[in-house]
Amino acid sequence: MKNFQLGQTATTQRTFTSADLAEYAALAGIVPKTDRVPAPLLGGLFSYLLGTQLPGRGTNYLKQHLQFLAPAFIGEEITATVEIVRVRPEKELVNLRTTCINARGEIVCQGEALVLVKDVE
Repeated sequence: MKNFQLGQTATTQRTFTSADLAEYAALAGIVPKTDRVPAPLLGGLFSYLLGTQLPGRGTNYLKQHLQFLAPAFIGEEITATVEIVRVRPEKELVNLRTTCINARGEIVCQGEALVLVKDVE
């Protein structure tokens, strides 16, 4: 198991566009109703971070809990962060705090992810 540390973080920024919303709506078979970013697109930011940066390639995503506290709007920059809050080397598990913040510094969503890191490269 790699040497994961409490407090270790990874961050990404994304500004969703109307085209992103239209593409998501087409794939999901829904009609977009607002100028707000749908929850699954925000959750996808965490999937991206977990699978590519922290813990990284080979991460097995076991569980995610999210609370949506404020809307994220099309055209505003969203910063997603994952932070290691617990490491259980004997079970090869890592818990991470997940947070999305808008450009005004407001928490859009927050939660926690549980991942298996047995196969992380």
